[in-house]
Amino acid sequence: MGRLFGTDGVRGVANADLTAEMALGLSVAAAHVLAEAGTFEGHRPTAVVGRDPRASGEFLEAAMVAGLASAGVDVLRVGVLPTPAVAYLTGALGADLGVMLSASHNAMPDNGIKFFARGGHKLADELEDRIESVYESHRHGEPWQRPTGSGVGRVRSYDEGFDQYVAHLIAVLPNRLDGLKIVLDEAHGAAARVSPEAFSRAGAEVITIGAEPDGLNINDGCGSTHLDKLKAAVVEHGAHLGVAHDGDADRCLAVDHTGAEIDGDQILAVLALAMRERSALRSDTVVATVMSNLGFKLALEREGLHLIQTAVGDRYVLEEMKEHGFALGGEQSGHVIILDHATTGDGTLTGLLLAARVAETGRTLRDLAGVMERLPQVLINVPDVDKSRVRTSAELAAAVTEAERELGSTGRVLLRPSGTEPLVRVMVEAADIDQARSVAGRLADAVKSALG
Repeated sequence: MGRLFGTDGVRGVANADLTAEMALGLSVAAAHVLAEAGTFEGHRPTAVVGRDPRASGEFLEAAMVAGLASAGVDVLRVGVLPTPAVAYLTGALGADLGVMLSASHNAMPDNGIKFFARGGHKLADELEDRIESVYESHRHGEPWQRPTGSGVGRVRSYDEGFDQYVAHLIAVLPNRLDGLKIVLDEAHGAAARVSPEAFSRAGAEVITIGAEPDGLNINDGCGSTHLDKLKAAVVEHGAHLGVAHDGDADRCLAVDHTGAEIDGDQILAVLALAMRERSALRSDTVVATVMSNLGFKLALEREGLHLIQTAVGDRYVLEEMKEHGFALGGEQSGHVIILDHATTGDGTLTGLLLAARVAETGRTLRDLAGVMERLPQVLINVPDVDKSRVRTSAELAAAVTEAERELGSTGRVLLRPSGTEPLVRVMVEAADIDQARSVAGRLADAVKSALG
């Protein structure tokens, strides 16, 4: 059996791969592992549980809450809120555990479980491994000590979490957004109420799209993975900029006033310069992944800033930031971490700070993002292959070597298995877009041949 936990929690098709029984079992296992680790020592344990609007989140939440309470953990149900809101509230409320039920940008049939440790930080790999081990033991019949009487957990709704989180976002802003007209695409997801409320309270004139979740339409042709509607809306309404979130709102992409996309690398570049001006960019360093555009690295070098690159996944960016005390990091996909104010990527916070920079400088987002020039980059997702053999296939290694020889020093190649989906990502960067497409296409064919 493969590892249940990927780079971003446990994910799968709800009620097929990810069942109510699994949610209940993992919640019990998590409670036991944290108890064994001493997290609950000396007090009655508490967990914060939130979800995105997926229909399956309703029964998975019920199972998760039941499991935690049956293991003696009190539960605060915060309802539909973004992933970073659950992380924030876990820390702000002094909870021992946070749980978010979401599959982020994945299609509606999927769902996922993400655990947060005390303080709102992601669980360490070794704790996830231990939870999985205990879950498997229980699933195969190993008995566990069940609390009774007053020892069982109590469950209550915590509706105050909405206002508490919005107030936190507003408090972080260096300046208001008065005079800005902003279009928000909420992906029919977890930020459908939070994000418009925060931007409005900050002074912006807000126009929303994708803000009517019905449990079935999350990420459906909208949000950060489908920017066409946002681009059209920004131009139609003459807005200063547009902001798009994914289903759980831990990421943010943007659109300038002309309808052009502003990706995560450009957002990081804009925020890095803003933070340096406020002496908030510690060590003048930004942390990003190996997927970052070469143009981003060159822009930072030109501005006298340092770039540290990690493996793909915001958890690895976060680990590097925490270890060395860096303040800003993120991914090209729009996961941006401002560690002084969030323990994970926060799409609403990122969008607010980006808009605040536009308001503060009086410059357009297009102008601000012009600090970096994106080199042509082609990404192809190759599904239905054995992603576990990416690093061991001799055939694939030969194809990569040939591609790198062709690109020389003007480009690069990156192949990696997805941490959340059954596919391999092929990325090629080159000075010329036609060459990048040609090389990427050949490598995608090689992946299918070698791993199919």
